[in-house]
Amino acid sequence: MLTSIHFILTYKCNFECDHCFLYCHPFSKGTFSIQQIKNALDEFKRMGTVTSVGFEGGEAFLFYPILLESVRMATRRGFKTALQTNCYWATSKKDAMLWLKPLHDSGLCILEVSDDTFHHGEDVLTPAKQAISAAKKLGLTVDSICIKKPEIKKKPGQKKGDPIYLGGPKLRGRAVDKLTDGLPTKPWKDFIDCPFEDLRNPKRVHIDPFGNVHLCQGISMGNMWETPLTALVKNYDPDAHPICGPILKGGPAQLAKTYDIEHENEYVDACHLCSKLCLALLDQYPQYLTPRQVYGL
Repeated sequence: MLTSIHFILTYKCNFECDHCFLYCHPFSKGTFSIQQIKNALDEFKRMGTVTSVGFEGGEAFLFYPILLESVRMATRRGFKTALQTNCYWATSKKDAMLWLKPLHDSGLCILEVSDDTFHHGEDVLTPAKQAISAAKKLGLTVDSICIKKPEIKKKPGQKKGDPIYLGGPKLRGRAVDKLTDGLPTKPWKDFIDCPFEDLRNPKRVHIDPFGNVHLCQGISMGNMWETPLTALVKNYDPDAHPICGPILKGGPAQLAKTYDIEHENEYVDACHLCSKLCLALLDQYPQYLTPRQVYGL
């Protein structure tokens, strides 16, 4: 029973962050039209279970008129709204107010800002902090998203020689190519479940401008431009899904066994292994592993 749906408003982004799970960059293809947004919102309303709608990218503020009208339409239909941004536009608190006030007036409930070194380097007064200050003045609820670079840690009380703990972003998308070198690994057979996504009973999905309904970034339930979302959700059989089924049975390790995929012996985490396996299966299941650009192709 879906309660929350996030629009990937555009895959285009003015940044090319090493940790980006969608492999976004300034030349990425795919942006919603306002008519597509309207049609999707009407479909969400008909479902009767969806209560909140999110907008993200890429960088949604690159298409500000579409973003603003989308928030208005979602609010009119009774949805709570949230918005994620890298805050490139918040060059000062005054400028941030100019961008945020129309969104606030249109009913935006939550602003989620990326405030970390991936987006803003080591600056103390980041654009994100300017946006946070302006948002609070307007009365918006603000959440700060701070993704740390991968680091090796030891758990409290850990003995010498015990397995080390890895902290940092999920290793999906560009992070697989940019952030895995030198990190500690474990045998692939150890990854026997998905620790991050509820693939059996998803409460939230992402939809992109191509109509793909993402259960996890790059793993699709189906295409809502071809089949209404209501029907996709009703007919979704996680165990019969060619990618989710094996993962639910025994994690990425089972996915590797099911398709007898050649791969390395060790990986950093479950996402690292899963991403590599999905990349190997792209041509076999293009309708479920899509779009190719989120795998860097």
